Amino acid sequence: MTTFLCAIGTATPPHLIPQPQIADFMAAALQLDAPDTRKLQALYRVSGIGQRYSVLPDYGRTNGDFTFFPNTPDLEPFPTVGQRMGVYRQHALPLSVAAVEDCLRQVPEVEPRDITHLITVSCTGMYAPGLDIELVTTLGLSTAVRRTCVNFMGCYAAFNALKLADAFCLADPTACVLIVCTELCTIHFQKNNEEDHLVSNALFGDGSAAALVRSRPVAQGPSLALAAFHCEIEPDGHKDMAWHINDFGFEMTLSSYVPRMIQRGIRQLTDGLLAKLPVELADIRAFAIHPGGRKILETIEQELGLTAHDNRFAYQVLREYGNMSSATVLFVLHELLQSLTPDNNQDPVLSFAFGPGLTLEAMLLTVAYCQCAAVGSVVSSAAEQG
Repeated sequence: MTTFLCAIGTATPPHLIPQPQIADFMAAALQLDAPDTRKLQALYRVSGIGQRYSVLPDYGRTNGDFTFFPNTPDLEPFPTVGQRMGVYRQHALPLSVAAVEDCLRQVPEVEPRDITHLITVSCTGMYAPGLDIELVTTLGLSTAVRRTCVNFMGCYAAFNALKLADAFCLADPTACVLIVCTELCTIHFQKNNEEDHLVSNALFGDGSAAALVRSRPVAQGPSLALAAFHCEIEPDGHKDMAWHINDFGFEMTLSSYVPRMIQRGIRQLTDGLLAKLPVELADIRAFAIHPGGRKILETIEQELGLTAHDNRFAYQVLREYGNMSSATVLFVLHELLQSLTPDNNQDPVLSFAFGPGLTLEAMLLTVAYCQCAAVGSVVSSAAEQG
């Protein structure tokens, strides 16, 4: 039996801030001198990011009038974890609801009460009763819906949510699984001049993505059959990509060595995935790669012989949203889904994501493009491939 990623909805907070404005905010907040300001602005220019979204308007302001950070030159007293979690609790629910509504609009035959499993994913905030229960109440899901939370796994967490959804559907063909990945990365800005923090501050934005997984594709249009998953851990990267809770927020470690480690492990990851299926890398023309950063995308292209056009959906998401942690790869898959036509039916799609550990996740999907009367034959064909 095969399971299908049937729809993906996305949502962003209202504050769209151009990358140069964020650089100006950071330079002022870090109280950098002129030479260091120029270096920081150069880092932001080469990031591949044109703009990011935030629940905080402060990043577009350099002359005070902040709503979250103190209106002092050094932003002291700096916001505590408790204050940041208060912002998370205020904004995570409405952003998640917007993503779910966008997702379910694409599958009109599915009502909220039809959802049997809810998987919530986040590494940027938590509370209890949590986002999962609030979604049940707000969306009108069944109070008997089976809830699972995937927390604090970072940028690759959507893959674990998809693995869970796949397992639920394989165990119960009537299952209808809703995944919600919501990340408010920008509430965790760290006022620190170390390189790891400067890089993290230059990359991350806020967003939410919701995905629907079940044992049959949509009746009209494209779905993605979940064909196979594979995971590898690069132990040498244990300290180079990490995520810690400290007194003044969640602190991301993202060293400049990460692209090299991904380069070292990406071929083994790809070979391990494709060894499970009668598919060669040369057969794959569609890719959905988590844009952890421009350098990471370029490194994967060099190692696997891909082009920037192969990676176009990842570059588009990076440019328009930045890195939104776990939600990001679903944004990339959303863009890919929107581009599919009947000619893409049965095309393989290769997807990657990376996170703390250093963890490398891979997934192979197959396009199932249905046109009403052809649903049965497409499902059978996809099942044979799976």
